[in-house]
Amino acid sequence: MTNEQKELTMPTKYDPKATEENRYEFWLKGKFFEAKGDKEKEPYTIVIPPPNVTGKLHLGHAWDTALQDILTRTKRMQGFDVLWLPGMDHAGIATQAKVEGKLREEGISRYDLGREKFLEKSWEWKEEYAHFIRQQWAKLGLGLDYSRERFTLDEGLSEAVKEVFVTLYEKGLIYRGEYIINWDPQTKTALSDIEVIHQDVQGAFYHMKYPLADGSGYIEVATTRPETMLGDTAIAVHPKDERYQHLIGKKAILPIVGREIEIVGDDYVDMEFGSGAVKITPAHDPNDFEIGNRHNLERILVMDEGGKMNENAGKYQGLDRFECRKQIVKDLQDQGVLFKIEEHMHSVGHSERSGAVVEPYLSTQWFVKMKPLAEEAIKLQSSEDKVNFVPDRFENTYLRWIENIRDWCISRQLWWGHRIPAWFHKETGEIYVGKTEPNDPENWEQDTDVLDTWFSSALWPFSTMGWPDEESADLKRYFPGNVLVTGYDIISFWVSRMIFQSLEFTDQKPFNDVLIHGLVRDSEGRKMSKSLGNGVDPMDVIEKYGADALRFFLTTGSSPGNDLRFYWEKVESTWNFANKIWNASRFALMNMDGLQYDEIDLSGKKSLADQWILTRLNETSEDITRLIDAYEFGEVGRLLYNFIWDDFCDWYIEMAKLPLYGEDEEAKKTTRSVLAYVLDQTLRLLHPFMPFITEEIWQHLPHEGESITVASWPVKRDDLHFPEAANEFALVTEVIRSVRNIRSEMNVAPSKPIELQIKPKNKEILKALETNRNYLVRFCNPSELLISDEISAPEKSMSTVLTGLEMYLPLEGLLNIEEEIKRLEKEAEKYAKEVERVQKKLSNEGFMKKAPEKVIAEERAKESDYQEKYDNVQARIKELQS
Repeated sequence: MTNEQKELTMPTKYDPKATEENRYEFWLKGKFFEAKGDKEKEPYTIVIPPPNVTGKLHLGHAWDTALQDILTRTKRMQGFDVLWLPGMDHAGIATQAKVEGKLREEGISRYDLGREKFLEKSWEWKEEYAHFIRQQWAKLGLGLDYSRERFTLDEGLSEAVKEVFVTLYEKGLIYRGEYIINWDPQTKTALSDIEVIHQDVQGAFYHMKYPLADGSGYIEVATTRPETMLGDTAIAVHPKDERYQHLIGKKAILPIVGREIEIVGDDYVDMEFGSGAVKITPAHDPNDFEIGNRHNLERILVMDEGGKMNENAGKYQGLDRFECRKQIVKDLQDQGVLFKIEEHMHSVGHSERSGAVVEPYLSTQWFVKMKPLAEEAIKLQSSEDKVNFVPDRFENTYLRWIENIRDWCISRQLWWGHRIPAWFHKETGEIYVGKTEPNDPENWEQDTDVLDTWFSSALWPFSTMGWPDEESADLKRYFPGNVLVTGYDIISFWVSRMIFQSLEFTDQKPFNDVLIHGLVRDSEGRKMSKSLGNGVDPMDVIEKYGADALRFFLTTGSSPGNDLRFYWEKVESTWNFANKIWNASRFALMNMDGLQYDEIDLSGKKSLADQWILTRLNETSEDITRLIDAYEFGEVGRLLYNFIWDDFCDWYIEMAKLPLYGEDEEAKKTTRSVLAYVLDQTLRLLHPFMPFITEEIWQHLPHEGESITVASWPVKRDDLHFPEAANEFALVTEVIRSVRNIRSEMNVAPSKPIELQIKPKNKEILKALETNRNYLVRFCNPSELLISDEISAPEKSMSTVLTGLEMYLPLEGLLNIEEEIKRLEKEAEKYAKEVERVQKKLSNEGFMKKAPEKVIAEERAKESDYQEKYDNVQARIKELQS
């Protein structure tokens, strides 16, 4: 391709929409993201945290998946056999609620349709939203292996779920029992503890007097839920409470109902709280349930599944629970039973899915016995083979939850989900649990409940690989995974469950590392929500600025484990960064003169700038590789930005113009090769973060291979490493920067030539400056440049002290002696502070004992350098004052 053709095919202006259009199809068509099973390569596996098929992806998903994409793209380029497995979650409660909502708009309910027809509607919903999600994955540029895409309700995963349920049941780790569970009256289903969100709500303590059955007085109790008193079956006091010991074993009369209830002694009661006596409602409170078990108390449910009072509530039957509360409070006041209402702020559980106030409710459910499973997971964390949490503080979050784990309620009163593989005999009530239905199905009825969504999600790392088929090629090769990337909000929901299920069924941890990120918040630090109206659709950001700008902002904007604030201005800033890359690449292409890949020659004589940029590339690629492995993407972003913007664009490209626009053909050829090579390698380093723009530019560059996605990752090349040249270059650029600063301070335009005198402190520095005089002439614009170790400071000149040299700019007519002295005094003060800081460090016994010799030597060198600068500045001040 000729230079002219390249110029025509790479537009003058960066347009993210045009750059990103059709690029994803190119990647998919090339099958670059498919795991090939190449035995010569080391496998690298990530399974995507499956998004729910309830809606479209939000910024949190974009962040989470972009981090995974960075890791998988990097590893693919490093020569790993990468599997990034995509998939979605059926999200039982949430999806059923969405489908039922849609049906309500049509004026029908799921009961009108029946189970089978309702499930057909649910699958239609799934297909529609799965399509949306795939479109968004494509917009984000995610390198997913769609040939292995899974869904938590697909046939293979259903088999895995049955295998796990039946095995745990046969081991006695799944049981069916009557317990107080979290009940959502709106969706009419049980919830696990972690599906309940606790919020502080303004409520009240209702203080009541229950009359003693023998007529000898009253006993005072208090409750926040007076409607549940209709189900009271006892009053409990502490057995050592002298106020009530004489009442233990006696009876009290339950107001309104008139039923006699027992007064029991139980250690659970806190003598110091309230009256020291508590009403016991075993069917509507988990602690009361346990007390009821200890004292063999009756359990009386007074509500139905929809949160309305039932036949056990007497005259309140049919009332909503909160309406009943108002009515019963009025009746208790009228009877003189309720003698005080005390305002009280307390924590109330709400359903994570529907927002309804959760009701502790007596119900027959299926449970997983968690202690034995948790013990293995806890034991793993004390071994060398433990799961590594990044940042490690989240291991404590995980352990805290799993060490205090309660049995897991896994049944849900839904139709959308994995139906529980249990059948009840129609006549005997016998329970059969199995992977297939009973031999005489006409005599059996399958449990109508489904399993908690997290039950199938907990198997995701291995069920997606073909388990329970132990001979599955993918299971053997790609399990366990290398890393799980997820938010801190689902450590207990999901991460913990994957770990204990994987240990139980595969004898292996599901992944080596868990990389934890935070939440995306708005610019004020608030959680994004519909109620606040502060949500941002990632597709809107992509429409305006492109996926690359969004990805770079999200993935480099915070450190692991921390929340990220969203700012439109910062996304615009990353878009400007992309523009900078685009323009630099256009410059490079315009000056390559049709250079072909096999013509790139780095063996020629290199300029100081060539040697420096190649050295900086080596250093940057080494640092970036190390930081990606440490999941420090924010630091990677900073290094990439500085290298591309400052080193490559602002310094190297400007210096490359000297040979490119000069007459030396050999120098031109070498510079073109260095320019092509460094740009190519830089695009590879940036590719995992900004895949679209890097692929687009790379395709215009001289290259080999079909796509940058499978190009090799940059590694340090010793033959292109010149640390001494890098030091020399630092000296030259320090002079250029100082001259620019002085011009700025004195308001002397860069275009106005000024005299420049440099006094090196030794022959090596003198030689380095003379050798690179062309750079000083080009970038300092001197009317005269004198480099000599015999210079005396001219009168009325600006001066500055740099490492290894003094510099003078005679500015007669422009220099104010008093102002110059003030400036130098500030400079002297700065160096004095640095000397003091270093000396303080070197006089610290702790530092001197612990610090390596190399570090101490570096500090001593700093002390000497700062002291020399301080002395030279002071000498200059004296000269000006004399």
